[in-house]
Amino acid sequence: MKTNQQIGLKDAISIGIGGMVGGGIFAVLSLAVSLAKGGTPMAFLFAGVIALLTAYSYAKMSKKFPESGGTVNFVHEQYGNGIFAGSINNLLWVSYIVMLALYSSAFGSYGAQLLSLTGDKDIDVRLFQSSILVIALLINYLSVKLVSEIESFSVVIKLSILMVFIAMGFYGFSIHPENLHQLSPTNWENPFLLLAGGMVIFVAYEGFELIANSISDLKNREKNTEKAYFIAVGFVVLLYILIAIVTVGALPFNEIASAEDYVLAKAAEPMLGQLGFTIITITALISTFSAINATILGSGRVNFNIAQDAELPKYFCHKFWGKPVGLLITAILSIALVNLFNLESISAAGSAGFLLIFCIVNTIGYKKHQELQSNKWIHLIAASLCLLAFITLLAQQYSQNTSGVLVVVGIIFICFLFEWGFKRFNK
Repeated sequence: MKTNQQIGLKDAISIGIGGMVGGGIFAVLSLAVSLAKGGTPMAFLFAGVIALLTAYSYAKMSKKFPESGGTVNFVHEQYGNGIFAGSINNLLWVSYIVMLALYSSAFGSYGAQLLSLTGDKDIDVRLFQSSILVIALLINYLSVKLVSEIESFSVVIKLSILMVFIAMGFYGFSIHPENLHQLSPTNWENPFLLLAGGMVIFVAYEGFELIANSISDLKNREKNTEKAYFIAVGFVVLLYILIAIVTVGALPFNEIASAEDYVLAKAAEPMLGQLGFTIITITALISTFSAINATILGSGRVNFNIAQDAELPKYFCHKFWGKPVGLLITAILSIALVNLFNLESISAAGSAGFLLIFCIVNTIGYKKHQELQSNKWIHLIAASLCLLAFITLLAQQYSQNTSGVLVVVGIIFICFLFEWGFKRFNK
């Protein structure tokens, strides 16, 4: 086992990149295109700016409070163990559950497409979605080391193939420059929809907060903490913008809409034909599977820590098959969620949950700026943008996907109501 100060800068950066480039980009790219059209790269840029500003707050607080609790620890540092802190931490756990549903939804869609290549068209996507969560749960119970090995293998594979995908796309633009017409400003949606498109897919960026859980083991923490956050987030922002450019340049909008659940694989077809479609599909399966594995592990630890802080019932501290029972509960709730709601509602719920949590973390940074020796205006701007993005997302979803708003509001309300009732019952 590693002791403190044994994780290098490259390891921390890999954790952040691996957390972000998981299943999100494969699941939600088409949602951004449906809203922003040719302005999709700008939508990813908007979301990336919010992620970068929030990373500033995380970097400063990670240095000051390097305990492994990450977001949970930051909330406790400011708000103690009251109802508000417990509600936000429960919302964090539920947001992980939503992310699991999102990843398994993407896995199911890409798995069904891969199987359809054999000629089998009568495929139940829900079977893929539920089965992969059960398999990942079993792996987590059998070997945490195996989860780590799968994640390490996946990071190399998915980044390598996505870089080739981008290179092939830009090579295609040099041969067929007319493909770029969809990216012209005349095909951009209005600024409200550009921002809404970025916020629907904000879940694709949330994984950088996983760096906070490893900061206590980072070598040269004072020097490397900011580098870890900013290099990881900056790299992923650039990667996502390039992927958006290639996808929108490769396919007409109507084809992107028809391939909603597997758009990246479809975008590879004009470059490499059926082979490209198959390679990207397999990459998506590897990526989403590793993301599911890592998220089940992380969420199990989160609800265990929250229960230890008396913000969830002590039952979550119990063990089942040698692991926290929260792993099992998380997986069951994720299976229910992915089978009850559509992709857009799940994505909206995940993005809204993390935008609200990040708004609170940025607010904590603002309140503690003197202790953190940080720029209060960056914290304030980041908090304001997160709140604006949260409101924009709800407003857009209300007009086109009312059920998505009900899911978001319902999750937040239940988290606060549960914590209020739990605290009163304990008293």
